[in-house]
Amino acid sequence: MAAHRPLRTALIGFGLSGRVFHAPFLEASEDYSLDAIVTSSPERAAQAAAAHPDARIVATADELFAAPELLDLVVVGTPPSSHYALAEAAINRGMHVVVDKPFVPAAAQGEDLIAKARQSGVVLSVYQNRRWDADFLTLKKLIDDGALGRVYTFESRFERWKPEGLRAWKATADTAEGGGILFDLGVHLIDQALTLFGPAVTVYGETARHTASARGAAEPASGAAAGSGADEDAFVSLLHESGVRSRLSMNLISALPAPRFHVLGSAAAFTSWGTDGQEAALIAGAVPGTDRYGVEPEERWGTLGTPGDVRQVQSERGAYPDFYRQLAAAINDGAPVPVEPADALAAIRIIEEIHRQNRDRNPGS
Repeated sequence: MAAHRPLRTALIGFGLSGRVFHAPFLEASEDYSLDAIVTSSPERAAQAAAAHPDARIVATADELFAAPELLDLVVVGTPPSSHYALAEAAINRGMHVVVDKPFVPAAAQGEDLIAKARQSGVVLSVYQNRRWDADFLTLKKLIDDGALGRVYTFESRFERWKPEGLRAWKATADTAEGGGILFDLGVHLIDQALTLFGPAVTVYGETARHTASARGAAEPASGAAAGSGADEDAFVSLLHESGVRSRLSMNLISALPAPRFHVLGSAAAFTSWGTDGQEAALIAGAVPGTDRYGVEPEERWGTLGTPGDVRQVQSERGAYPDFYRQLAAAINDGAPVPVEPADALAAIRIIEEIHRQNRDRNPGS
C-alpha cells in the first residue's frame, strides 16, 4: 500500500486543550503536519510559535478559512459555545474535523453537524480522549475477559479539590453555552459509561453550585438551571439497557479522594484510585510515543477480587495517541472513526435531560 502524505492540519485554540491534548500528538505523528494554529491571544501566539516553529500562527479562524485548499483537517479546541460554528465552517469548505469535548452545547447542533459531514463526505469525530485512559482500558479488558462476571453497578468519579470553583470562561459560561462541570468532566464519565455498558434507558441527575455566581450572588445548593451559571457539583445515575446501573460523580469540593472506579460484579469487584497520568505528563512536557509514555506506576494499579482473594491488576498502558492513529486510518483508508459523533451526541442528550430535570425541580432558580 502506498504511503499517504501527512494530513495538513490546523488547530483552532491554544489553551489547555490545544496546547496539551492536541498539538503534541499532531507533532509527534508522521500521519500529520501541524500547519496552522489559531489564537487571538498574543501570549499564546508566542507560546505556539516557540513550541511549533513550522506552524503558521493566525489570529482568527476567518484567516484560516480564507485558504481552505491548504488544509485537510481542522481540530477545534475552543470553548464549546464556538464548536458548532467553527466545525460547520470547516465542513462547508470540505475539511475533515475533530471537535474537542463537549461536542456541542445542544443536541440539535450535533445532529446538524453529523448530517452536514455526511453530505459533504468528510470525516467528523469528537475528542473523547478518556476512552484511552489507562484505568479505563484496564477495566474494559477485565470486563471483556469476564473477570468481574456480570457487572451490576459501575461507580465512576472525577472529583477534585478546587474550592475557588471553575476558572476562566468555565466560571461564567452558562449551560446553554456548554458551561459547568457536567459538560466539562461529566461528559467524560457519561461517555465512558455508555462505551462500557451501552445506551441508557433511564437518566437521573442532580447539579449544584457552591461558589458565588458571576453576578455576585450564591447559587442555590439544590441545583443550577440553564442560564444561572456553571454547575460545579453533579451526580448522574444511568440505568443501561444491559441492566447495569452507572453512578457518576463529579465535583470540585473533594478535599479527600474517593475511588476513581468501584465496580461490582457477580464474580468479583474492581477498585482503582487516582487519575490517569497522561495529562500531568503532557503538561510536564512528555512526548507521546516515548518509551515510558502512558505507563502507570504500581501505586496507581487497581485491585480486583473477593473477600480473602484480592490482587493488584497491572494497568494497561494509557494510549491517547491511538485517537489520532485511528483518525488517520479513517481519513486515509475509510476505517472507523475513533469516536463516532453520534456516540458523543448521546452524552450531550443525557446532559440536556439532567439540566431539564433540574429546571423542573427548581423553576425559580
